[in-house]
Formats: sequence, structure tokens, C-alpha cells
Amino acid sequence: MPRHSGDEPSALKRALQTISAFNATVGATQVSLGVELSPGRGDSGDTELDVLELVEDLASALEKTGRAFALFIDEMQDLDEETLGALIAAQHAANQREWPFFIIGAGLPNLPRVLTETRSYAERLFNYRQIGQLKPSEASSALSEPALRLGASYTPEALQTILEAAGGYPYFLQEYGQAVWNIAPHKVFTVDDAVAAVQFGLEHLDAGFFRARWDRATPSERRFLQAMADDQDAPSSTADIARRMSLRPTSLGPYRAQLMNKGLIYAPEHGQVAYTVPGMAAYLARHHPEVGD
Repeated sequence: MPRHSGDEPSALKRALQTISAFNATVGATQVSLGVELSPGRGDSGDTELDVLELVEDLASALEKTGRAFALFIDEMQDLDEETLGALIAAQHAANQREWPFFIIGAGLPNLPRVLTETRSYAERLFNYRQIGQLKPSEASSALSEPALRLGASYTPEALQTILEAAGGYPYFLQEYGQAVWNIAPHKVFTVDDAVAAVQFGLEHLDAGFFRARWDRATPSERRFLQAMADDQDAPSSTADIARRMSLRPTSLGPYRAQLMNKGLIYAPEHGQVAYTVPGMAAYLARHHPEVGD
């Protein structure tokens, strides 16, 4: 086994001390790293400075061993501005100083806008990859291959029923796929099993996934969302939305801004808006079809 150079253990220990100090500062003291706190590093109470010092100490220690540290963040657009700004600043410093530190974030289509509004240089800091609907072959494999590994299978009609209902959206495939496993009495999933799974899964999505987004909107913002539903999941022009709401286009600005801030819509093109999640128009048609006065 190769021996480490003499300063590597102390560098790693310093990094762990900084992490412990940072944890204590933010109140995350449940986990002990087995080291004493390091006064003066990661404990100032200034989030941006503390995160930067934490990343610097950890990256410096890992660099000596040829390793890197990656931070994976889901729903990144929901981070508070202070935390998001600190993470962006740390990644910026890591890029400039070639530290082995990387942020891998996932989120809704409004995430690039949120990052850029938090720090203007974020636009050129990250490599953006858009993940859309799965291809039919990919969606089919996502359902059938895990089932085969566990000794189960779909009839062709059952598989097609779920694929059509999910529309290639990964989360819907998860919901309907889980539902068919819970509902089907045998390990050969039939079309009746699939129909029941879609119904059950859709009720679960309506009660949680979609309703949670609907509940975040004010009554006026809900009218905006309803006015978009005529276009299904396609982008809506703000002129059309204003006409459907019997408002002047210039009056839509506050509603549009708030819905974007809440992550319910985004702007794919100038003068257009779209739902950040697919299926929202169909949910509104099922439960809230009226635009209102």
C-alpha cells in the first residue's frame, strides 16, 4: 500500500475540523467527525465565506490524494438565495483556482434563470444539459428491464398503456411503474393491471405532485395558469393569456413574475410562457377548468 506524504493526514484533519466548525455554526451537530473544531475556519457566520473556506480546505486535502469532491443537488432552484449564492461563489473560486470541487445540480426549466439572477456570472460558470422526455424505446426499457430482473413482465398491451399515459416523462413512469407493482396480483402485468395502475398513479399525482404546485399560487395567479391550459403543454403567448383573462398584456407582468419565482412557469422564448412540469393543463382540466371572472 503506498504511503501518503507527511502533510496529507494533517490536511485532511484540518478539512474535517473546518467541516465540523461549519456544522456547528449552522446547527448541524448530530454527526461527529471525530475531530475538534477548527476556530477561524468555516465558522464566521457569513455563509459565502464559510462555504468558500470549507470547499478550499476539503479540496486542498483531496487534491493531494488525486480525489475530487462533488456536491449533487436536486431541485436546485428551491435553494434560498443566500445558500445558492454561496455555492455559486465557491464553484467560481474552484474553477479559477483549479480545485477538485464540482456542483452537479438538477432542477426545473427555470433553474438557469434562477442561477443567473443570483450571480450574473453563473450563466458562463455551468454546463447546462436539458433533459426532456424519454424516447419510446428508452421509456419502454425503463419499465420492462427492471421487471425482468425481478422475474416479472408486461404484456405488450399493458406496457403500451403505461407508456402512453406517462408520455415519456421519467417521474410519471416511476409513479405508474410503482403502482402496477403494488396492484398486480401476478408477475405478468396485464392491460387491466396497467389501466388500474394509471388511474391509481394519476390520483396520487393529482393529490401531491400537481396540487402542491396549484396550492402555491394565489387566486389571480391561478387564473393565469388556467388561461394557459388552452394550449395544453405547449408554450402560451402572453397576448393570448391576456385576452383569455380580459386584461391588457401590460397587466400580466406581476403575475408572470411571481409564477416564475415560484417555479410554476418559465419563459422558453420572448413573449411566451410554459408550465415547468408536463401534465399541468390536463390536471387543471380535471379539477379547475374555469378561468373565472
